[in-house]
Amino acid sequence: MAVDDLSLAQLRERRSVKWRYYPADVLPAWVAEMDVTLAPAIAEALHAAVDRSDTGYRWADEVPGALADFTEYQWSWRLDPERVLVLGDVMTGIAQSLLQLTDPGDHIVINPPIYPPFFSTVEKVAGRTLREVPLMAGKDGYAIDLDAMERAFADPLVRGYVLCSPHNPTGTVHSARTLQAIAEMAAEHEVVVIADEIHAPLTLPGAVHTPYLSVAGDDARATSCLSASKTWNIPGLKCAQLVGTQSTAEVLHERVPLEATFGVGHFGVLGTLAAYRDSRDWLAELLTVLDARRTHLESRLASLADRGVSWVRPQASYLAWMSIDGLGEDPAEVLLAEGRIAVNSGLPFGAPGVGHARINFATSETVLDEVLDAMGAVIDTHAS
Repeated sequence: MAVDDLSLAQLRERRSVKWRYYPADVLPAWVAEMDVTLAPAIAEALHAAVDRSDTGYRWADEVPGALADFTEYQWSWRLDPERVLVLGDVMTGIAQSLLQLTDPGDHIVINPPIYPPFFSTVEKVAGRTLREVPLMAGKDGYAIDLDAMERAFADPLVRGYVLCSPHNPTGTVHSARTLQAIAEMAAEHEVVVIADEIHAPLTLPGAVHTPYLSVAGDDARATSCLSASKTWNIPGLKCAQLVGTQSTAEVLHERVPLEATFGVGHFGVLGTLAAYRDSRDWLAELLTVLDARRTHLESRLASLADRGVSWVRPQASYLAWMSIDGLGEDPAEVLLAEGRIAVNSGLPFGAPGVGHARINFATSETVLDEVLDAMGAVIDTHAS
């Protein structure tokens, strides 16, 4: 895995959105793309497909079994491959779960600050009504407010909940006890739970991910959405998996329209199979690298604490959620204009995102230091 060996000049040769959205003088540390080389097995699978001119439509029948083998290896969770639908991406899985398992006008709970497409998918794609139950923020991290969730679930208008586990942008890994409490509340009030677990394989040392369906049970009105895209840095290839329970899988198989599967890419299938089957050692190495970057980021941000920068150490993924005082409601806008660095604005993540930004630390220590040096210079300017 080349992380430190990739120079900024090499990275700028990339044609993905991370490196093309902003002008060439902007250093990007925003969207969820990692500055790594592909896992060898994935690269070999894609090169082999090109060599044989194998660029037709996808055949995804092997993906459910490969996913089941991986989840058993990773979390000792043996899911039933017959309950898996292969779709283009996780947001499609969430949308189809909402469309097929809830009704128009139903209220759907989310936990801001939250991945921005949750808002639009619930309201605009599925035509449901949002019910926000913000995470609780404390000195030791973020957590789901179970009392507030109980009050929300008790409202008969609330029929669904989109759970982000691990949570984006805070990096919170919800405990098994919390997930069990959610499952019990959902069962009592007949609320459908849709778990976005795309960041689950990126759970970092010190935390343990619990698959939601492993605690919810076969009779639960629930789904889980997974993908190799974030973990193995292949989001452009398009392949995700929607997992149902005994209660929901048959409904999904019957109701999800065929055209919803058309977004699956042939290269997405090939890359996903190579990831789940043959790239587990690569993942283990990646987690070691990300843990080191997390520690380095923690050290650097500690030096900015007296200038109004605070964060909660993420337990999963390579995205860090920061509060930055002194740069207004949207620190990302100021950092871009004055420091020429691109981080995610906190505002699209909901009301708790005011004064916040999300930074991607999946890069070399050298590049990360350039980002943090620029950030510190802007903050110093406003503090003086």
